[in-house]
Amino acid sequence: KTMTENKNTGYDWAKELPCAVTVCDTEGTIIYMNDKSIEVNVKDGSGSIVGKNLKDCHSEKSWNMIQQLIATEGTNTYTIYKEAQKVKKLIYQTSWFKDGKIGGLVEISIELPENMPHFIRK
Repeated sequence: KTMTENKNTGYDWAKELPCAVTVCDTEGTIIYMNDKSIEVNVKDGSGSIVGKNLKDCHSEKSWNMIQQLIATEGTNTYTIYKEAQKVKKLIYQTSWFKDGKIGGLVEISIELPENMPHFIRK
């Protein structure tokens, strides 16, 4: 298909990415999860939790951060290390917009290689 034919297919581009992509609206309701997001966030095998609210699966501290990011149209970036899986991840949370108005947040979680190269560009 051409780009024109695909332009209205929503999040199809993200479906099979090797990083987790989760999108919520301004109320914190999950409106999209790609395959990797479902794999890492839905432990009981029940499938997607689209339609659920992030408040129900986050600590009070995390939920407050989510609300603050939405209120300020902000961005939050950090790394985590999951000891059980021995995996380091980059977490990027940022506001998304439609027609210039905030639509909610998107979180992209990327597994980082153990020895990731770092380059300094001039």
